[in-house]
Amino acid sequence: MEHYACMVDLLGWSGLLVEAMEFINSMPFMADALVCRTLLGACRVHGNTELGKHAAEMILEQEHDPAAYILFSNLHASAGQGRDVTKIRKGMKEKILIKEAGYSWIEVENMVHRFHVGDTSHPQAWEIYREMDQLASRIREMGYIPDTNFVLHDVEEEQKEQFLFQHSEKIAVAYGIISTTPLKPIRIFKNLHVCGDCHTIMKYISMATGREIVVRDSN
Repeated sequence: MEHYACMVDLLGWSGLLVEAMEFINSMPFMADALVCRTLLGACRVHGNTELGKHAAEMILEQEHDPAAYILFSNLHASAGQGRDVTKIRKGMKEKILIKEAGYSWIEVENMVHRFHVGDTSHPQAWEIYREMDQLASRIREMGYIPDTNFVLHDVEEEQKEQFLFQHSEKIAVAYGIISTTPLKPIRIFKNLHVCGDCHTIMKYISMATGREIVVRDSN
């Protein structure tokens, strides 16, 4: 089933959402929650609430997955549909569904280093955030523009950009850069879905540093 999910992911991130749905419908067996969650994540990125609703319903027919509720809620939030967000979050509370906390990890010298959003607990936190600041300056010069649509907090634009740079996978990649040799690939793992801005920024960081960066998430 993972191979089907990878194909849906490829089509979805390319913006070919209708084609992704057609691919799912052509599968010789019913798509599982992983495949549908992949489609839902792509709908979130491209703002397709109609197809996203269908993907969410496909997931919830199989399991009451908190991640599906959150993705669907975020899809409505990015589209400015606050009333729908409230309705979905209320439904989660009624079903007593709790979202799993997101985190990313990287293995360096046979030791796993795990980071949460805005994490400052690592012994090298100061060096990590200094590297992130330097990377941010470099990639902005290259044309990177933060996609603050992935920040759901109702705050000023500048603060939204700060929230974006606190995502756990960005912290992990900064640590990977300062703690591994230039020729070694940086491999990051995340327990939840990687947002669209993080996908974009990894490409810029790879170009800016000449490092091979691989990020794998729950899909």
